[in-house]
Amino acid sequence: MHVMKMFELDRKVAIVTGGSGLYGEHISRALGEAGAVVIVASRGLEKCQQLVKSLRSDGYEAFAWRLDLADEGSIGQFTAEVTAEFGQIDILVNNSVSRTGLNDIEQTTAEGWLRDQQVNGLGTMLLTKAIVRTMRERRTGNIINISSIQGILGPHFPVYGESGMTSGIEYTYAKWGMVGMTKWLANYYGKYNVRVNCISPGGYNPVNTEQEISSSEFLQRYIERTPLGRLADEDDIKGAIVYLASEASKYVTGHNLVLDGGWSSW
Repeated sequence: MHVMKMFELDRKVAIVTGGSGLYGEHISRALGEAGAVVIVASRGLEKCQQLVKSLRSDGYEAFAWRLDLADEGSIGQFTAEVTAEFGQIDILVNNSVSRTGLNDIEQTTAEGWLRDQQVNGLGTMLLTKAIVRTMRERRTGNIINISSIQGILGPHFPVYGESGMTSGIEYTYAKWGMVGMTKWLANYYGKYNVRVNCISPGGYNPVNTEQEISSSEFLQRYIERTPLGRLADEDDIKGAIVYLASEASKYVTGHNLVLDGGWSSW
């Protein structure tokens, strides 16, 4: 197969949870640009619809769907509807995350912890369970989980300085779990030709202007500690997603692709 052909996703049906969010928008766009039929899913249907309108105006095939990962009924309804509509799901990108965040463990409440894990743990598991079942039956499929560098490292708290920012323990817990789930699923479903991989991005905020960065103690410290000397931009996540979703990575499974500009190499 010609190498450029290997990156095409012609008519593959792809679900992106949190599909209109910070990561999700560019993940959805990347899959559409590569030729996939993209289902942009999240609780905020209106925002999904706005993104879908933009994608369609650029010539890509996309659909908006409401999906609340904190609601088991919503997960069941979503899975039934998209399966009936499209007949098959080729790619699932688990990108949604609940992050009440900015809490240390002494501030974290049982209620807040369970609220986050309802989405990050239980909801993600239930959706994956429903979709991977159809992939197993078809003996083909591709799942990509979005973790974080905080799924491979502990937070480097000094980088926050006196900014008032920090990182909540529930986020680190969830993101380490995402990497572990990736490996479990890859090992179990490999015999059914279902590939499961993960992406762990570092600092990613393409909307920041130079002025915003220069006025942010946290962003300046973060960039100084990153060997490439910048935050990730939308093209960085797009390339990684298309690689893992396509035949270009057909012999890759159980892998965690670290996308951090070298942050974790120190």
